[in-house]
Amino acid sequence: MYKDVISANYKGDYKIEVTFEDGAKGVVDFSKYLSKGGVFEKFKNIEFFKSFKINEELGVLTWADEIDIAPETLYAEATDSQLPNWMHRQEAPSANMTIQPAL
Repeated sequence: MYKDVISANYKGDYKIEVTFEDGAKGVVDFSKYLSKGGVFEKFKNIEFFKSFKINEELGVLTWADEIDIAPETLYAEATDSQLPNWMHRQEAPSANMTIQPAL
């Protein structure tokens, strides 16, 4: 289960301090999103980046109601904790992998 974002404060550059419903808080550096392309190209305009809001219904940060970051990701980055297991990509077996029959 994820924790809703309840407050967020711009800290300069591409950093935002976020506070979650359980009281945990930390600073997330969004500069890594600048190289992701797509909708994140808009972050290159720092004024656009600084225009974030909290969608209170969803408990996430949003930009112009078109960009948001998963609260699980924000929580993990802000608190230096692990992402939930369900968010980890599971590796498909390799074509070279031999599957051993059960004995």
